[in-house]
Amino acid sequence: MGLGAFCNDEEGWGPTSNLRPDLTPCVENTILQTLPSLTLIIAFVHKSFVMWRTGKPHKLGRTNIIYWPTQALMLASAVALIVRAAVLKNEDYAPATMLSTICMTVAWLLAIVLNHFQHEQEIRSNDYVLAYYVLSITASAINIRTMALLDQAGQDQFKAFAAFFGINILNFIIEAWPRGRTQPIISKGYKEPLTPNDIEGIMPEHIKTEFSHDRLNQAWQASIAKSHARGTKPNLLWTVLKSFGWSWVPILAFRFAASTLMFILPQLLNFLLGFIGSYQTPSPQPVSFGIILAFGMFFVSILCTLCMAHYFQTIMNIGIEARTALISMIYRKSLKLSSAAKQKSTSGEINNHMSVDAERWCDALPFLPMLLSTPYEVAIAIWMLYEQLGWSVFIGLGTVVALTPFNIFIARFFMRAKSKKLEAMDQRVRLMNELLIGMKVIKLYGWDDSFKDRVSVFRRRELGTLRKIGVFHTFLAIMFNSAPLIIALVSFTVFATHGGEDGGPGDVNPRRIFVSISLFTMLTRPIGQLAHVIADTIGITVASRRIQKFLLAEEISKDATELIRTLPDDRSIPLVEIKDGIFAWEPEGPEVETEKEKRRLEKLAAKKQRQLEKEAREVGKPIPEKDVPVEKNYAPTLVDINLKIAGGDLTAIVGRVGQGKTSLISAIIGDMYKRQGTVRVYGRLAYVPQQAWIVNATLRDNITFGNTFDQARYDQILMACGLLPDIAMLPAGDQTEIGERGINLSGGQKQRLSLARAAYENADVYLFDDPLSAVDAHVDQHLWQHLIGPIGLLRDKTRILVTHAIHHLEYTDQIVVLRDGRIAEVGQYSTLMETKESLYQLITDYTVNQGKNKEETDHGESSEGQGDGEDNTTQNEHEKGAVIVDKDKKAELVAEETMVLGGVSWNVYKIYAKAASYKYSLMVVILFVLGQAAQIGTNIWLKHWSSVAVSGNPVGEFLGVYAALIAICMVMNAGSGYTTMVLAAVRASTRLHEQLLTKMLRLPMSFFDTTPLGRIVNRFSSDMYAVDELTPWNFINVFLYGASVLGTVIVIAATTPIFLALVPFLIVAYIAIQRYYLHTSRMLKRIDSVLRSPIYQHFSETLSGATTIRALEANQRFISDNAVKADLEANAYYSWIVSNRWLQVRLETLGAFIVLAAALFAVLSRNSLGTANVGLALSYALGVTQDIIWLVRAYCDLQNQLVAIERIDEYASKNPEAPAETDVKLPENWPHAGHIEFRNYSARYRKGLDLVIGNISFEVQPAEKVGICGRTGAGKSSLTLALFRIIEAANSHWAKASHNSSDQDADVAKEAKIKDLEKVEVEEDGGSIWIDGVDISTIGLKYLRQRLAIIPQEPTLFVGSIRENLDPFEELQDAELWEALDRAHLKDHISSLPGGLSFKVSQNGDNFSVGQRSLICLARALLRKSKILILDEATAAVDVETDELIQNTIRKEFKDRTIMTIAHRIKTIMDSDKILVLEKGRVEEFESPKTLLQRPESLFYKLAEQAGEIEDSV
Repeated sequence: MGLGAFCNDEEGWGPTSNLRPDLTPCVENTILQTLPSLTLIIAFVHKSFVMWRTGKPHKLGRTNIIYWPTQALMLASAVALIVRAAVLKNEDYAPATMLSTICMTVAWLLAIVLNHFQHEQEIRSNDYVLAYYVLSITASAINIRTMALLDQAGQDQFKAFAAFFGINILNFIIEAWPRGRTQPIISKGYKEPLTPNDIEGIMPEHIKTEFSHDRLNQAWQASIAKSHARGTKPNLLWTVLKSFGWSWVPILAFRFAASTLMFILPQLLNFLLGFIGSYQTPSPQPVSFGIILAFGMFFVSILCTLCMAHYFQTIMNIGIEARTALISMIYRKSLKLSSAAKQKSTSGEINNHMSVDAERWCDALPFLPMLLSTPYEVAIAIWMLYEQLGWSVFIGLGTVVALTPFNIFIARFFMRAKSKKLEAMDQRVRLMNELLIGMKVIKLYGWDDSFKDRVSVFRRRELGTLRKIGVFHTFLAIMFNSAPLIIALVSFTVFATHGGEDGGPGDVNPRRIFVSISLFTMLTRPIGQLAHVIADTIGITVASRRIQKFLLAEEISKDATELIRTLPDDRSIPLVEIKDGIFAWEPEGPEVETEKEKRRLEKLAAKKQRQLEKEAREVGKPIPEKDVPVEKNYAPTLVDINLKIAGGDLTAIVGRVGQGKTSLISAIIGDMYKRQGTVRVYGRLAYVPQQAWIVNATLRDNITFGNTFDQARYDQILMACGLLPDIAMLPAGDQTEIGERGINLSGGQKQRLSLARAAYENADVYLFDDPLSAVDAHVDQHLWQHLIGPIGLLRDKTRILVTHAIHHLEYTDQIVVLRDGRIAEVGQYSTLMETKESLYQLITDYTVNQGKNKEETDHGESSEGQGDGEDNTTQNEHEKGAVIVDKDKKAELVAEETMVLGGVSWNVYKIYAKAASYKYSLMVVILFVLGQAAQIGTNIWLKHWSSVAVSGNPVGEFLGVYAALIAICMVMNAGSGYTTMVLAAVRASTRLHEQLLTKMLRLPMSFFDTTPLGRIVNRFSSDMYAVDELTPWNFINVFLYGASVLGTVIVIAATTPIFLALVPFLIVAYIAIQRYYLHTSRMLKRIDSVLRSPIYQHFSETLSGATTIRALEANQRFISDNAVKADLEANAYYSWIVSNRWLQVRLETLGAFIVLAAALFAVLSRNSLGTANVGLALSYALGVTQDIIWLVRAYCDLQNQLVAIERIDEYASKNPEAPAETDVKLPENWPHAGHIEFRNYSARYRKGLDLVIGNISFEVQPAEKVGICGRTGAGKSSLTLALFRIIEAANSHWAKASHNSSDQDADVAKEAKIKDLEKVEVEEDGGSIWIDGVDISTIGLKYLRQRLAIIPQEPTLFVGSIRENLDPFEELQDAELWEALDRAHLKDHISSLPGGLSFKVSQNGDNFSVGQRSLICLARALLRKSKILILDEATAAVDVETDELIQNTIRKEFKDRTIMTIAHRIKTIMDSDKILVLEKGRVEEFESPKTLLQRPESLFYKLAEQAGEIEDSV
């Protein structure tokens, strides 16, 4: 069948009729009706299939008032079309008309099916169906008008079609009735600030973690299996893309449809210029034809808008789904990492995988399909340009192709640079994590500057790479932004000189020039975006590789421990049995390296050394020594372990520091590499780690830990763990919120809470890793008697207790003595005492009252002595009592993260401009304006050339000026790119990070106590990433498109002045839409930022407690918690993306009206305007639509990214603690004597809380040894914190000036206030502390803290070498370090490690036992030649032998120094000169121990009695 027979109409195919100024009926039936119907049939089938396979009912009930009418009317539409087809069959019909009728019938019948699923699963109208309504009604209206003009209105088929048209309009009104949530949210956001509750549940079900993880994980596991079978590595990027399968079909269809529609516009422009040109000939075309062309351009623009909106929304859905799935996969993997894998993947790196790498899927995915659409768009543009300029265009294209190798080189560099940038960021965020966790220790040691320098090293690496990326981006900008100009220059030059017949000059006329300009402008977009596309493709590739490497990391072996959940029927079978066990923390040996791999590693090491040397020279430090390759120690930690523990037995594991006690517990859990033997455990496990792990939840939730609440059991456990008095003191009882890492509990309270959690598990086997070391003697007795011991709550359970409390050993069923990783002795107490070996020696040397029954402790006193006497951290019960005064409210320690309301203020722009420097900021604006002026100049020059070309002027002159303008344009592009990305952006990033880091290290401890770690890390990771990489791009886009829009308006107004009449309305419309949108968009972005922090906080919490979570089998619950938090954030992000689509559709519709207006003005002014003017105006009008959209989007994105600067500035503007340095002059050797005096001193942790120390006065003489003791909450640690000014005197100047409450957070005049306050004299209301005659409140904090020495309760080590941990400022010789380690009884152990002082400490010091960490802290104190030493439970985690050695060292090395010792072991402070007994923050007793022990009524006497120290002392 030929085209004529197919159309069966005298007007033929057309596309325009030769009988009338209109489209032909054949074109209307095929292009306007059949083509959209066929496209939507495919879309309907695909969408229905997807919803049927994967969709879930929303269970909100069906909107029957809309559902049934729409279903009935769709069926009626299909029936009307079937009737029309039947009527046509009986007439002489055109096949084109029949085809369109059948296609529409099928489409509407399929729409009924899709509508059913849509109402069942979604609350809003289906986008495909709604789009089909618009297309169908528009096409039908045009078709009805044509049939009426052709006198077909009386035909039956016309009546049937008119009935279909009427039904369709009615159905569209019902279907389009607002029932989605986007418009109501946008409207509400404009009127009032949105909250997370306003957008709850807006995200589709299939994006949620539950579904997205299952889909991707299944595909990933299949990919791993296939790769293993082939002996290759799986590819995560390809797996993610493949997992979405058929979902790519509609995405690519919409993308290619939009690309095609985009290039129909220049063709219509060509016809329009032909129409205008016809008025300069004797036979002008009818006006109606020009109007049709104008409206044709309008409708094509609208269709293009709808296609692009669908493309972006659909692909962003996939991006969010991929991100939620990856976050869940990363989280789950982190719970299964082996000990070796944990060393390679630090918490900073894993956090970055979640916050940066997974995020790339949302940011970069929309650009990936452009790798396919860009060549398609370029091909169409080249074909259309060939129609205008002939073969000349290929010469222009060849110049760009010639530069391809250069582009490939740049792309490779980008990938390497991106990897380096992220690697440096990983290290920086890891260090920030450590720094924030150990902030208290850093402040106590006065190490702020050292850690600032460490972070700055990685930051400088980041910025160096960022600078290189900026330089290469400038080249990319020249390449891609100027490529169309170069193509145009070369093409016009060749065409003008050799483009005509027989190689002569071509015909340069306005129509050819401006259609070509329009095409070159359109070519600018795909080629110009290629820089973005390549950068984003590289970004997503690098990010995926990093995540892939992590997901392929080694996991804990599932067969390390054989866990049998049920208890054996035979009671003689031991519940825990280890046979011939050999265990290690490292795999058996290093991975086998090829020669090639060795050379690569050597090159990397040499490169790293060169970088370190360069960095050292830059900051004026000595050149670091070359790292000597250290052979890792792969020797096993535990050897020949044979152990049986019977059901119900209490087994004690004892041994000196570093002998393998904790390792044995880890081996039973399954955390170590099992090289040989078997480990079998019957029943459920419960585990109490040596350092208590507490989650940020209520006290009750910490105990129940996801189990069903049982009041009777709960009360029993609270009593057994001695927690009832603590709960009575809490503001909301057991509903009081416990801060991150148990920040508002003392050390012993945290340990008892950890014990209570394990007890509540009601497990069969309990693993206790030295929980008694953190508690006082009286609490030790209470826990032994009521919980752990032979008559305790867990008496019928199997208990394995690592302990240094040797006075309990005689009441255990079995004792295991470990020495050098082997079991030296095992047996009952009596048996081992008879053998008179190591246990006998230990007991006889270190037990004061052997044989005395410690269980005879008075019950009432045990219960009364509820606490551990140690308010370990920065807050104790006094603070807790003041967190919330109203007992009826939940006692929340951590406040919700605040959001700034309203617009991003101009002050934020000012902050960024100031950080970037005002000079560079001004230069950027000027260069962008000049660049746009040069670009407009090229087109104006072409207009002039085309107008005078007929007069025969020399071509060389025109081409010379044209080339000069293009050269200027390229120089301006390069200048603006370099100034923005390299000079301004890097300077701004440097300054903002510097301000944030400096302030973070200067904030008071109260800030860190009440601010979750994740919230702070969020500033240094996500927000800093936005400042580094996203904000500069957004500024470039705003300036680029802003200058372009301004230039376009000027050009259109100059060529068609009547257009100026529209400008005010357009400005008002754009500003109104932008403001209406921005209110909602900003709040959604802020909600998104705020909801990210809990993900990071929960993640950090999980990483630190992964062993406990696994041991208690709580993996699934924590995975679910992570999913809930990730879904909440994803929902906010999805809402923001939907609001972007809302904006896009409205802006692009306005842009379409600009095109319509410009075209109509041209048609109406056809007699007065020349073709050159119309061509110039319309070629710019076609470009301005996209430019305005990108401008408003870029501006809105910029506003959203500026939220990151706003959040960084929020923390950078907080009130700091007292100055690090003051002008008070002190003697060089201060403190020279060590005389300490407290004068009526009072202190509280934060403004508004109760006093923790109340009006105390006492004096410590030089070189005096003072022991400090007291019950829980007595204020012992608070006293030491006061000495270091971690807390300030109550009501003093700095207590007020450093306060950061919510009422001051928004105060912009804060810095001025602080400067004013600095002039005010310090108030003395809270008393003072004097050291050697100097009031310490007048001294700089850095000087004070570095002149005092402390061994803190929590021994904290940082990632780095032993040398860096002992001497972070690199001031001491190695000989001095070895001497200190020798005195701390660690020299032998450290010298046995590979590398000695260069041995790398792992994260949190995990490759040292807690006792060994305490000894390293002792070595630190020995190195600090201070006259004052504070020991805060320094020996709690070491065995009694090591404790004795340490005490001897202290007596010998510090005999001429003042020592204040807080100790749980009363024996430790028995030989002190004086004992300071505190009670409720006041001095109760302060005399020599001998005097106090002679008074049985004294508090110290009671404590000593409970510890069994009375007989020897009296």
